[in-house]
Amino acid sequence: MAKMQDQEVLETIVKALASHPEDVKINRLVDEMGVLLSLKVNPEDMGQIIGKEGSTVRAIRTIIRIIGLKNRARVNLKVEEPEGSLRKSAASESEEFKL
Repeated sequence: MAKMQDQEVLETIVKALASHPEDVKINRLVDEMGVLLSLKVNPEDMGQIIGKEGSTVRAIRTIIRIIGLKNRARVNLKVEEPEGSLRKSAASESEEFKL
């Protein structure tokens, strides 16, 4: 039960920040490298979750890592970009500069 504490805390924090808490989805994957929490939110909530210059998501990652340390596990958070995102990938940006 203590192993799922990281996912529950993440869900509580994100749902409190999100305008569409019903769209918050968290996938927990455990492997030899540790725990990976993948977060999907409504595209309208991405800015709220990321925060100005990434400050909010950085704080959330810090909290999640501390919970992992308490349980002697390496925990990472991945925020999945929504489909149809207008943000350019790193590959397309590098191709743009070559033109």
